[in-house]
Amino acid sequence: MTQNPFEALGAGGLDMNALLQQAQQMQEQLASAQAALAEATADGTVAGGAVTVTINGVGEVTNVAIKAGQFDGSDADDLSDLGDMIVAAYRDAKAQADALASEALGPLAGGLGGAAPGQPPGQIGF
Repeated sequence: MTQNPFEALGAGGLDMNALLQQAQQMQEQLASAQAALAEATADGTVAGGAVTVTINGVGEVTNVAIKAGQFDGSDADDLSDLGDMIVAAYRDAKAQADALASEALGPLAGGLGGAAPGQPPGQIGF
């Protein structure tokens, strides 16, 4: 057994400058991908377009559109159905936003010890 654990890396040892430079590049790529996601949008639609929810790439709701004439506001059942449809449309949009995030951040997450090659990346906290 050797005294220096870095001897196995070769004559030059561990190149900290190269490692720090690579980490800085990854951090810049991650910031760029996150900024692009914040600008991206995804629409979730249910009931043939009766309800559409738009969210940005980080999961924030930016718009809810309800097609005129689809719901009677005086009927409690219709209002309950409307609430359910808004939730379903949000979930549809969120699934699309998650796919965008996986596409944009997946390669970066893999470089940070993320999913094994050939495996889908995990969710990125939203």
